[in-house]
Amino acid sequence: MRKLNEFIWETHGIHAGTEQDHVKHGIDKLEDIVDKAIEAGNPSITFIIHSPRLTSFRYIAETDTNVKFIRGNKSYLNYPKRIAGLREKYDGQINIKYGVELEWMGPDIGLQWSRSKIFQAEDADYVIGSVHFAPEGLPYDGSKEEAQELLKMRGSLEAYWGGYFDEMTQMIECFGDMIQIIGHIDLPKLNVDMPEALVNFETSAHPLANRFRTLLELIADRNLSLDVNMAGKFKGVGVYPVQSILRRANELQIPVCVGTDTHHVRYYGLNYKESLEYIQEAGYESYVSYSKLIPENRTIYDDHELKVKYTVLNKGIELLNQRLDETQRRIIPDFSFGGSFSEFVDIYRSATGMGDYNAIRIRKYGKSITVTNEIPKNTQTIVNGLFSEHLDEPGVISSLFNTLASEGINVETARLKSNNDGTAVAFLSLDNKNGKVQNAIDFTKGTDGGLFKSLTYQEHAAMPNYYTEGVYLLEMDGVKLNLALRDKVILTKHINAPGVLLILLSALASKKINIIDLRLGKLNNVGYSALAVDGDSDVIRALLSKLGDQYYEANLIEFHSF
Repeated sequence: MRKLNEFIWETHGIHAGTEQDHVKHGIDKLEDIVDKAIEAGNPSITFIIHSPRLTSFRYIAETDTNVKFIRGNKSYLNYPKRIAGLREKYDGQINIKYGVELEWMGPDIGLQWSRSKIFQAEDADYVIGSVHFAPEGLPYDGSKEEAQELLKMRGSLEAYWGGYFDEMTQMIECFGDMIQIIGHIDLPKLNVDMPEALVNFETSAHPLANRFRTLLELIADRNLSLDVNMAGKFKGVGVYPVQSILRRANELQIPVCVGTDTHHVRYYGLNYKESLEYIQEAGYESYVSYSKLIPENRTIYDDHELKVKYTVLNKGIELLNQRLDETQRRIIPDFSFGGSFSEFVDIYRSATGMGDYNAIRIRKYGKSITVTNEIPKNTQTIVNGLFSEHLDEPGVISSLFNTLASEGINVETARLKSNNDGTAVAFLSLDNKNGKVQNAIDFTKGTDGGLFKSLTYQEHAAMPNYYTEGVYLLEMDGVKLNLALRDKVILTKHINAPGVLLILLSALASKKINIIDLRLGKLNNVGYSALAVDGDSDVIRALLSKLGDQYYEANLIEFHSF
């Protein structure tokens, strides 16, 4: 029996209080629980907050308080700032994620209200869409008395549950583009029984069973994840959802998220392992968490080598998704696995193999990324190239490309390495058909001599190997790049002609953005570049948006997964 993890990367995690609540729903002193997580040695902690509700949607206890905006409108607006403060305070000690549990309150003013709350939660890592209230204004997870009143209004258990599923469906259809996760899909079992048609929905011909099967298929088609939520266990009704639902979700290849839905400090960390046992029972070997709306795949097993492989997979997913717009990011990519990653072919059922090629290829919308943690082999490729030893500071590489472009010389491939002492070395393989490379060298030495310690051209030289351990971007759209990934990477696709890459390098130099590493590739008349850089992200994005029509694609990739 393989050992399961003792820790989970939660989504429906720790509910943050809103500080002004008359009816407590979460934890106000977030530092207390962060300290507890650090003490436990956990690498990450996840907070979540409910979006404020309209006045007409209240639990009995809230009605008694006569508070107009339930769960603190002002505190909700302040929530991203609270998280930013925590991230600053605990920088380097723990990864802090946060999400929003969006309240569904119907397709009219409720929809507009909910959309506005999404925009108010800046940079949330994910959004869970949840149905807590019926259109009749009564909650599904309130008191037994409220549930019985709603049951009486609807006339039967089937109608009670059918209404809940209809509201789930309506929520997905109305703002499925703004949520990543469906919250506690069988929440009504908290206060009422599940009808026979739902208990046996897998085989039942009852209209309610068919309605629920359709709901699950909609979740799969929209590429949403399903919340596996331990709160039901705390409340004595079992995990949300029941095993039969989870098994069907697995058959439909719906990803699952796991979470404890914790509302008190004393419950933090409970049932972590149990949640993984629960999804394993339904056939899952992995689950997802989110950073900046991008899914991260997590193994259920306490296996260091497997965790490393998932890290490589998540880096590739981030790379590909950040090349795409937000609507395209929602679509689950296709995978190919080779070499030591081949075991993933059995986990991701639609994946294909790549034989002994020790890498992961991730693709969608005609774009692909290939990654590995294997150090690229030195192929000893023989080329004509320019060797440089220079100051490791912004603008130096730009100066070199500038001079080469002025002589009509195109750079075909590049290798760049920092010596970590204020200097760096570079090798640029060149198309020197016009024989003007010596002119470029002389010009550079004459105008920027103080930047360069040495600058020589060599014919029939071996491509140097500057590779060390790390996660590597092997290929972009099948074009070899072999860039060691850093915190910030720029990927471009552009016209392959002298001077085009100079536009990017000059732009970066103008804002003092340093280039740590650089790789170039080409396919016919299309050039590719991958640059590891250091500098202000907002400044870099602004520059990339102004490069011009010669650039088909220019993206800043920032890594958030761990």
